[in-house]
Amino acid sequence: MGILNVTPDSFGDASRFVHAGSVDVERAVQAGLDLEAAGADLLDVGGESTRPGADPVSAHEETSRVVPVIKALASRVRVPISVDTYKAVVARAALGAGAVMVNDISGLQYDSELAAVVRAGGAALVLMHTRGRSQAMYEEAVYTDVMTEVVAELRDAVTRATSAGVPMDRLLVDPGIGFAKRPSHSYGVLARLGEISTALDRPVLAGPSRKSFLLETVGLRPAPDRDWGTAAAVTAAVLVGAHIVRVHAVAEMIQVVRVAEETRRAGGAT
Repeated sequence: MGILNVTPDSFGDASRFVHAGSVDVERAVQAGLDLEAAGADLLDVGGESTRPGADPVSAHEETSRVVPVIKALASRVRVPISVDTYKAVVARAALGAGAVMVNDISGLQYDSELAAVVRAGGAALVLMHTRGRSQAMYEEAVYTDVMTEVVAELRDAVTRATSAGVPMDRLLVDPGIGFAKRPSHSYGVLARLGEISTALDRPVLAGPSRKSFLLETVGLRPAPDRDWGTAAAVTAAVLVGAHIVRVHAVAEMIQVVRVAEETRRAGGAT
């Protein structure tokens, strides 16, 4: 899953798409085409940074950022498009523009209408684990057994989705590496990803790309300089059972994923 963030404050270099509040749609679309050409199987378009400490943006602003890009991409790419949002109104507009998946960092905790939008749109839904909001999520990073608690809370998210009528076969889960987790928690989740798929019987998406948990081991460096650390995390994720990895540097991570997959197959994993 290639990341295409049309925000001025993401972990990538997405600020090149946003100038004085306006999105350079053609430039963002070209970046999406480049991600597909590099080997991305899905494109995840986001209009609000949800990294720890990020400020929220209005639904109107988020919609104005993502919808023109999704609409333009939908007629030019062959791969599915996901919208990275937790807001029902943004999701509805994005699905109408051509997205077929909603990537919800809140696991249906932030907007009670989102599941209905997904159901009505016939879309797939990624349920990510987090606690609290971006500004204060680290205050919620208290666990006795991080994986046991993450699995239990993701199970609750799955129940919220199916109770609202979203079919089970449209659901994916994401342990939320870096969200409401200290570095030790993120590494703990990464090491035990396979337990999520076993426990919930759903495909697992892992998103370690360029995140701050890597700084504990690679040292202080800006986000675009964390791709070597990301490569190690992506390798680990694939080896322990991730079905999708969400990354910024698609061309580089394609090589990482292919080698990790071949290693996993050679070891007898399915």
